[in-house]
Amino acid sequence: MTTLKPLLARNRSWALQKCQHDPGYFEKWVDGQRPHSLWIGCSDSRVPAEVLTGSQPGELFVHRNIANMLDPADDNVMSVLQYALHYLEVERVVLCGHYGCGGVQAALSLPTLPLAQESSALARRIGQLRHTLHHEIAQIADGCGVEASPGASASASADAEPSRRALHALVEANVRAQFARLLESEPVQTVLASGRPLSLHGCVYDLASGHLTTLVEHLSPQEHAP
Repeated sequence: MTTLKPLLARNRSWALQKCQHDPGYFEKWVDGQRPHSLWIGCSDSRVPAEVLTGSQPGELFVHRNIANMLDPADDNVMSVLQYALHYLEVERVVLCGHYGCGGVQAALSLPTLPLAQESSALARRIGQLRHTLHHEIAQIADGCGVEASPGASASASADAEPSRRALHALVEANVRAQFARLLESEPVQTVLASGRPLSLHGCVYDLASGHLTTLVEHLSPQEHAP
């Protein structure tokens, strides 16, 4: 029978190592948080924000969902965005997708999946994602395809099958689409209008190399300055 004991044991070991290295390590997080960035990423277990960025507790405010979607009608993600910008006053928002995303693959293949016959929350979510990417999916169906960025070469080499390259390009298209929604969102527009420094970054993570690549970004005037 699977129990929580292995996770609890690893937790105790991790906490002990931290205290041995820095006896006051945990005390400094008790009185509040001042993260510098909000991370909106995919729920995929292979894409843990803190691990792949080498971040410590207190650095990232994190929201993750299937296919790193930003739906203005989703109170979950929008409340996280509002809190991060207006209360924590983060300086940066990173929206990150990843190659090999199961949510994007499901959106591409939805008509052939049993999921298409369901009325579940997951089915609605993937259906919404398919609608968002309908133009790019139609191109793939027509055989035209959309090209992935050069940064995808590590996991989609020249001899990789066309379906792999098409999926990588669709992942990138999703990052760009969700980034556009992020930029247009009310919490972001309010901060930008106020003149407070805020930068937005749309990135993709390559499972094969462990590298993050920026696809699109909106920099604050302060970051544009020489």
